[in-house]
Amino acid sequence: MMSSLSTANKIMNENTAPRAIALWLLVCCAMVFATLIIGGVTRLTHAGLSIVEWQPLIGALPPLTEAHWQELFAKYQLTPEFRLRNHDMTLTGFQFIFWWEWAHRLSGRLIGLVFFLPYLWFFIRGQLRGQLAWKVLGFFILGGLQGAMGWYMVKSGLVDDPRVSQYRLAAHLGLAFLIFGLMLWTALGILQPRHSTITASTTSRLTQRLGVALIGLVFIMVLSGALVAGIHAGLAYNTFPLMNGQFLPPESFVLTPLWLNFFSNMATVQFDHRLIAWLLLGLIPWFVWRVSNESPAARPVATGLLIWLGIQVGLGISTLLLRVPVPLAAAHQAGAMILFGLVLWVNHAIRRKN
Repeated sequence: MMSSLSTANKIMNENTAPRAIALWLLVCCAMVFATLIIGGVTRLTHAGLSIVEWQPLIGALPPLTEAHWQELFAKYQLTPEFRLRNHDMTLTGFQFIFWWEWAHRLSGRLIGLVFFLPYLWFFIRGQLRGQLAWKVLGFFILGGLQGAMGWYMVKSGLVDDPRVSQYRLAAHLGLAFLIFGLMLWTALGILQPRHSTITASTTSRLTQRLGVALIGLVFIMVLSGALVAGIHAGLAYNTFPLMNGQFLPPESFVLTPLWLNFFSNMATVQFDHRLIAWLLLGLIPWFVWRVSNESPAARPVATGLLIWLGIQVGLGISTLLLRVPVPLAAAHQAGAMILFGLVLWVNHAIRRKN
């Protein structure tokens, strides 16, 4: 009798542990999403260069005294951003931008805690083992790399030109999406019934390949958006669908060498972002139509993807026409991660038996 109860408890623990791990990973995904929003507002309010030091541990404590505030403000006053742009800023103004950057860094630290402590718990209890344990540990290492990349990006704006490198911004944003996507995909895999198989019985190979291509295309669009933000290309050509009356502005390839235009020319960078959006507007409806016909179980999330595509495009156009207001631009950045998540979800759904 006792042996039977012990066996039953063991089976129950084995069945609930993977679900708990999946829910934990989804919580981490939600925290990455929240951090993305805070980071977007931090960038849009020009607060990202307000903290001029990287102190992973003691930096978690905010200034608690007037003397400490004055010390931090004095350090900021030595930066190119203060000298060239904010030379008339008061302590109150500094406190506003400081709190946004501090909140962004704090959210990153909290993700580390929420990730690492449950990881130890699951690992010690033997609920996280084998390939999954190594995979999840890899996520934690990527998170540490992301923190270092964030400081590497900020550092680029503390010398000479008070603007962070668009390349480092793209790397920082891209890494956030990569971590989010890997955790989401892993969580979805855990939540699938054990008897599911990887090869879908009803979805064609063309549809699956199209889905993979869309994952890559959305990710490239995210990097393209980071370049737009990095060189402030959203403040130029604030018309739609044409760019100041032109399909492709004549100044799109004025920089030399030629490849530099795709990263540093406002006209070319914005055109590329628009072009990818048009491609997604054509490919995603086709993908959704194929999924709906071939994999009925995936139809609801595919429909959600199509709806969100329309919302995201609307947010992008509105952000452009209104010259990048903070609420709309932050919503557009957050919407990109939702779109990315939905594309991943549909891809995962069509690779399971219905």
